Amino acid sequence: MYAMLVDANKNFVWQEVAEPVRGADDVLIEVAAAGLNRADLLQRSGAYPSPPGWPEWPGLEASGRVLEAPAGSRWRPGDKVCALLGGGGYAERVSVPAGMVMPVPAGLDLTAAAGLPEVFATAYLNLAVEAGMKAGDVVFIQAGASGVGLAAIQLAKQTGCKVITTVGSPEKAAFVKTIGADIVVNRKTEDLGAVLEANPIDIALDCAGGPALGEYISKMAFRGRWVLIATLAGNRAELPLDTLYKKRIRIIGSTLRSRTDAEKAAVLQALEKDCWPKIAAGKIKNVIYRVLPIAEATAAHAILERNENTGKVILNVKD
Repeated sequence: MYAMLVDANKNFVWQEVAEPVRGADDVLIEVAAAGLNRADLLQRSGAYPSPPGWPEWPGLEASGRVLEAPAGSRWRPGDKVCALLGGGGYAERVSVPAGMVMPVPAGLDLTAAAGLPEVFATAYLNLAVEAGMKAGDVVFIQAGASGVGLAAIQLAKQTGCKVITTVGSPEKAAFVKTIGADIVVNRKTEDLGAVLEANPIDIALDCAGGPALGEYISKMAFRGRWVLIATLAGNRAELPLDTLYKKRIRIIGSTLRSRTDAEKAAVLQALEKDCWPKIAAGKIKNVIYRVLPIAEATAAHAILERNENTGKVILNVKD
């Protein structure tokens, strides 16, 4: 089969590789499409390799049709599925633990479904599981126009929360309001600290981190939960320690990719039960920014590098 490898100069090369070997508890999938994520950019740069046991090429989520499945599993050859991966989605085929495979929600095609597993699992894990989100919470979401941001906004609104989010342009601000965000802050032109001061938050889903974290966390509500999933704005911050214990604030560091297959399967099982019916009913939108063929993987990465996209960028692997 063919996969999109990264050469010594960080360029993509569509190259023949060995067929995946399906484990006894794995599902072999013929890949139709793969969703892009910022982790793919890091992996291409050499900073974020696939976990042991996964292919070396990028791709944290994919959709396609089942080719082979374990005996007695819920899956049958021909089933339309999407899957969370540790890597390997930029390829013609991939072998995935059965617990990390989900059905395509009713009404979605395979291309759209490729953009679901990583962002919705990340949002669900960190809001529902790690932070214990409940109705009435005020939820702050960094980068609301990203794939994870759009998923998180919708999950929070479906739970009955008030949502504050950040974006980088007026166009993105207008769009995230249509998704349900209550308060939208342009991080380039507006004072986020003042907004958080006026609206104490119960939960933060933060992919930015950086020096401003100390200021923002001090404005949390009593028993606030700040979930840090990345540090795009920098990996150093000075924190007000007295505020942390006086307000009983919890800082939660979280990643999805490094969790065990069993942990991921548990998250996906809950996600499918709680959210797939809402996607099928149109209550939660799967926002796709652009679809490109796998041969244009470099151009697809450039969209993310420029922070151009509102929603997911998808690579079509099979027409």
